[in-house]
Amino acid sequence: MTNTTTHTIDVVSYCRVSSQGQGESGLGLEAQREYIARAAQQNGWNIVAEFVDVVSGKLAIEDRPEGKKALSACKKVKAQLVVAKLDRLSRSVHHIARLMEQIEFKVATMSHAKTFELHLFAALAEQERTFIATRTKEALAALQARADGGDVQSVEKIARRTAALEKGRTAPNRAKAGEAIRERVYRWQESVRDPIDLCIHKGGRTLKQVADCLNSKGVTTSRGGEWSSIQVSRVMKSLGLQFPLKQIDL
Repeated sequence: MTNTTTHTIDVVSYCRVSSQGQGESGLGLEAQREYIARAAQQNGWNIVAEFVDVVSGKLAIEDRPEGKKALSACKKVKAQLVVAKLDRLSRSVHHIARLMEQIEFKVATMSHAKTFELHLFAALAEQERTFIATRTKEALAALQARADGGDVQSVEKIARRTAALEKGRTAPNRAKAGEAIRERVYRWQESVRDPIDLCIHKGGRTLKQVADCLNSKGVTTSRGGEWSSIQVSRVMKSLGLQFPLKQIDL
């Protein structure tokens, strides 16, 4: 008879949302906690503490209020840090590479990934964000139509609504207004990224299934309505989210 012993790893859970609105509503935070809880159950991790930051991903984790506490807790109890997704840890390859030299960490959605693989994923994600930023600046109108999934006013409606104001605006002020619109689109995109990704992760394999999942979780469109398949399709395309490839038996 063989005696098998399972080694339990202590982990410190760390979640991050980008805005106070997300923190209060739970958008993003709920999804992150579920990712981590599932990964812990599947891999035998023992969650000994949880820390949550409401802060931009541009800051290194050691410069975030709760992130600093999370790192300290890991060192104190000799645990590994765990995040739901790599971008919750940082959006900077430099930050992630530096953290790898200080502490061991795991990513719930890539629980078996090695250090080299995590570094590679971070580099690819940073490159993709650069491409997205470039496309955003070059095609604001198209981005709004895709990102909002037809839920917010089209650029034409926004233009009509603000036409009177635009007459008295200088070029710098118009640039600032355009930047404000881009920021609003970006924030809305990020607020629904995790819920959509989680619906896919939980088995949603059609646009309708994802829409039904979002509606059942109380996640609304940018105008506060229910999701349709078309809206899900447009937002997934804008965010670069895809359904898992189907396995083909050879």
